[in-house]
Amino acid sequence: MPEVKLLDCTLRDGGYVNDWKFGHDNLVCIFERMVDAGIDFIEIGFLDERRAFDMDRSIMPDTDSVGKLFGGLDRKGTKVLGMIDFGTCGIEKIRPKKASFLDGIRVIFKKHLRKEAMEFCAQLKALGYLVFAQMVSVTSYEDGEMLDLIRLANEVQPYAVSMVDTYGLMYRENIRHYFELLNTNLDSEIAIGYHAHNNFQMGYANCIAMMSLHTKRDLLVDGTVYGMGKSAGNAPIELIAMWMNENLGKNYHLSQILEAIDSNISNFYTPATWGYNMFFFVAAQNECHPSYVSYLMEKRTLSIHSVNRILARIPKEKKLLYDAAYIEGLYKDYQDREMDDGEALSALETAFAGRNLLLLAPGANLHRQQERVHDYIRKENPLVVSVNFIEERFPIDYLFLTNSKRYVQLATVLSRQDGEYRVIATSNVAKTNGTFDYVLKYSSFIDREAEVIDNPFLMFLKVLGKTGVRKVALAGFDGYRGTGEADYIRPNLEYHFGRKEAERVNRYVTGELRKGKDRMETVFITDSIYEREDGRTENES
Repeated sequence: MPEVKLLDCTLRDGGYVNDWKFGHDNLVCIFERMVDAGIDFIEIGFLDERRAFDMDRSIMPDTDSVGKLFGGLDRKGTKVLGMIDFGTCGIEKIRPKKASFLDGIRVIFKKHLRKEAMEFCAQLKALGYLVFAQMVSVTSYEDGEMLDLIRLANEVQPYAVSMVDTYGLMYRENIRHYFELLNTNLDSEIAIGYHAHNNFQMGYANCIAMMSLHTKRDLLVDGTVYGMGKSAGNAPIELIAMWMNENLGKNYHLSQILEAIDSNISNFYTPATWGYNMFFFVAAQNECHPSYVSYLMEKRTLSIHSVNRILARIPKEKKLLYDAAYIEGLYKDYQDREMDDGEALSALETAFAGRNLLLLAPGANLHRQQERVHDYIRKENPLVVSVNFIEERFPIDYLFLTNSKRYVQLATVLSRQDGEYRVIATSNVAKTNGTFDYVLKYSSFIDREAEVIDNPFLMFLKVLGKTGVRKVALAGFDGYRGTGEADYIRPNLEYHFGRKEAERVNRYVTGELRKGKDRMETVFITDSIYEREDGRTENES
């Protein structure tokens, strides 16, 4: 009689949230609660020879370490599993099952490694273990590749072959398609498993869809306590257990799982949260590796529209295998739109000729020392240029835009301004309607060798250099402290640099000002770290 079985992988997949440092007391408590809940399988962590043994972590270099952490605990009727990411733990680190606390080992592998991974599974099986073949990113498999994996599995005869929806891309139709391929072609004694992620909020629903399929073989469904897990999290095991109790006649003890949430898992929910959010939705929507999204969004220069346009350019074969150099190239290509800005520069040269210029940035000192700024405006009557923000406390003549994200934040204000000021934009910023007053070639004003290639302050100084301006007053260009305190006048403008990163940016800007002092005189109206020769804050040694 076929069965549907439940597997808890909190101590393994949940470990991506806290670097597997649950603490030994939590490891023991979660294990015992899952046993008392009657869960069929408990995955107690990774076997990874690259990591040293740590009594507080559920990532272990060998099977002997499993016994050190969990040996002596009563597993009752529960099967205990470990996981190996193929290639990270050699067979010599695995003792035979009779000398191990583990009953089975799950092996995850990418599709291009399926042959070698299944050979490794055969070695584990020869040592006496229940073996589970886990297809990472199942949605990347073409039907022919899936059939080849099934052929290999039929030769090895693992306990189960599992569909791993690594990036949370699957809907019911996908599950049914892959399931039919497996169910039709896989030997009948091999169970079919499913491991969900929640990027589209489909993890729980997909588990129900999987368990509702008709088959004469055993099924296996994964979950984690409270959905704790990598990226958008996993299907919550408490919900799956509840559904199985109500629909499949199971008798899992939900109170034990809820106690684990309250006593053990909630401690990790803040600050390292998991669960559905826009970031992982964007990754899933574009069927790409989340690191591509994080790379682009951490630039803080792109609107979501721009992020999606760049991600759409990634070819299918690269989507799920992160390539840092490739996405950096796409980002730079997207920002570097070819165009002729000679006419715009000429017009700006005419507009700036013979006038004092005051450049405003949103540093906190713009508010703290605003009287200095107002005094300067009253005495010098400068043209006022605001960089990537608008502040109603000061009259502005021009807005300089280099950042699509800032443009989106200013869209409402810009739509209401009726000729109060003119907009100078670099070519990477696309206007929603019509054109900006002046558009400048983005690639002409960036520094490709810098850590922050498109620092808007230095970009505008280059604009001024090309338009014949040799002196500019500055307000609100405070520099970065990296202490967690506010550097800007509004929270939505913050960059949240750490101390070391802030120091690097400060030194870079200070150095560029020093190099260009013969060509451009800069006068700071408000206090700035950039005035210091070393680019350091006063409290730094």
